[in-house]
Amino acid sequence: MPEQKIGQMLDAIGVVADLDEGDMAVDAIVILKLVKEDGTVSLVKGRSESLDWITALGMVTAAQAVENSGYVNVEDDD
Repeated sequence: MPEQKIGQMLDAIGVVADLDEGDMAVDAIVILKLVKEDGTVSLVKGRSESLDWITALGMVTAAQAVENSGYVNVEDDD
C-alpha cells in the first residue's frame, strides 16, 4: 500500500482537537480504522515526518493513560 497524505481524509471524517490560539502542532500520530473493499477491518498508523520512535512511544503511552483514566486538566476543571 503506497503512503498517502491524509489531511483531507481526517477533515472528511470530522477529526477535531482542542487547541488554544497560538498552539503549534509539532508532531502527530494517527491511528486509522479502515474498512477494506472486501469488508475486512484493519488498523493503520500514520505519523508526522519528524516524529522519532521514542517520542511516538511516549505519545501513545500518554494517550492510553488519558483514555483509560479520564484525565482532566486541573486548570480547566472549574
